[in-house]
Amino acid sequence: MKNFLDQKVWNANDSSVWREIVSRFGQSDYDDLTKRATRESTLKSEWDAKVYSRKRIAEYPTTGEQMDMLYKDNLNSTTTHKDAVEAVKTKWPKDNSGPVE
Repeated sequence: MKNFLDQKVWNANDSSVWREIVSRFGQSDYDDLTKRATRESTLKSEWDAKVYSRKRIAEYPTTGEQMDMLYKDNLNSTTTHKDAVEAVKTKWPKDNSGPVE
C-alpha cells in the first residue's frame, strides 16, 4: 500500500491521502469538507517536511550498486559504500536545506 509521503508530487486526491485521513481521524472527518481541508493541510505539512527523504531516495545508488560497494569494501580498505551514502546525506540534510554542494 502506498504511503502519502511517497507521492512524488503532492496530490490531495490521491487514495493514500484518503486512507491516511480515515485511518488517523475517521471517515466522518473525511466526509466533513472543513475537517477534510484541515486534515489535508496537516498531511501536506508532513509531506513537505520529508522533501529531503524523497531527494535522497532518488540519488542513492541502486541496491545492486550498494551491495557491490559493500563487497569491494570488504576486499580492501576503501570505504566506497559509506562515502557514497554520506555524500547523499550531506547533499540533502534532514532540515530540508539542500541541495548542499
